[in-house]
Amino acid sequence: MFDSLSDRLTGALKDLRGKGRLSDADIDRTAREIRLALLEADVSLPVVRGFIAKIKQRAKGAEVSAALNPAQQVVKIVNEELVGILGGETRRVQFAKKPPTIIMLAGLQGAGKTTLAGKLGHWLKQQGHTPLLVACDLQRPGAVSQLQIVGERAGVPVFAPHPGTSVGSEGVLGVSSGDPVAVARAGIDEAVSQHYDVVVIDTAGRLGIDEELMRQAADIREATNPDEVLFVVDAMIGQDAVSTAEAFQSGVGFTGVVLTKLDGDARGGAALSVREVTGRPIMFASSGEKLEDFDVFHPDRMASRILGMGDVLSLIEQAEQHWDQQQAEAAAAKITQGDLTLEDFLEQMLMIRKMGPIGNILGMLPGAGQMKDVLAQVDDKQLDRVQAIIRGMTPAER
Repeated sequence: MFDSLSDRLTGALKDLRGKGRLSDADIDRTAREIRLALLEADVSLPVVRGFIAKIKQRAKGAEVSAALNPAQQVVKIVNEELVGILGGETRRVQFAKKPPTIIMLAGLQGAGKTTLAGKLGHWLKQQGHTPLLVACDLQRPGAVSQLQIVGERAGVPVFAPHPGTSVGSEGVLGVSSGDPVAVARAGIDEAVSQHYDVVVIDTAGRLGIDEELMRQAADIREATNPDEVLFVVDAMIGQDAVSTAEAFQSGVGFTGVVLTKLDGDARGGAALSVREVTGRPIMFASSGEKLEDFDVFHPDRMASRILGMGDVLSLIEQAEQHWDQQQAEAAAAKITQGDLTLEDFLEQMLMIRKMGPIGNILGMLPGAGQMKDVLAQVDDKQLDRVQAIIRGMTPAER
């Protein structure tokens, strides 16, 4: 999503490299390029103005003029200010001292709340929690059954005492008379009685902001007193992300933001504005349809990716999740001794395939932003062909 912004920012900063001393004109020119890059990426104008003002103030100060490499110092300043816009530090879920922890999801229809509920439940389960999904979207046709399907895929139980609105055989909507507030309360009672330690409440959305949506969300919040209210925002909706976030903040209130559809090709800059405008941190990011395409949002890592510096920490975390440490150590020992066989090579390749598309993995390496065309041509099927060749051999042939 941020490829275009990344290209423009790295291009603006590249012109500084190689200069032993930076003049005010150099800094002004770079600041102008950065401002254009942010505006083209749909970042909110007040956010851009504040961002550029801070960069110019710091870049013309003593920390750059006294630096051995002024260009690197400006890149450092841009990186630090970008981290600031994105939230400064990673914000974790605040779990209740006495379970269950209640997490309520809010946002417009189509933002991906129901899918996100399943991803969040899956993530919580991996963290050692016992989550329960509660279906309080009784208005969108098929919302309850969708949550049940997503919950089944995630291996997380779903509390759905009311079927919600359904579409009949002739395409006629069945009218829902269920009370989402009562369902939410009953869901918490169920979690307490069955000893679930986290409750994720999926609420209804609308195609646009209206009084009924806000009232219902506010009623659910008042009835359940959630520990976290997460505003789910589609990162592809442009400047509407800011106005929608402000409306939800004043109408319902939320403690954190979740960005969805980060795998899209929209400019996505408006999503960067949400945190600055509302003052609420971005807590999670969702970047695909799979349950695994979801993670905690790290402002420093995202800033590093946008500036083309890679994201080695996320790469290490992915490797730790999918690699068997003993196998990896044994393979490392064989490589140093020169004893690597085709069997070992096949094991290594299968572990890499578990981590996801090869292009995505290589894209986390520093400097990978300069090889986007090459990375786009990486075909995972090439590894499948090599795997088929090796498996087609007898043990003696291997």
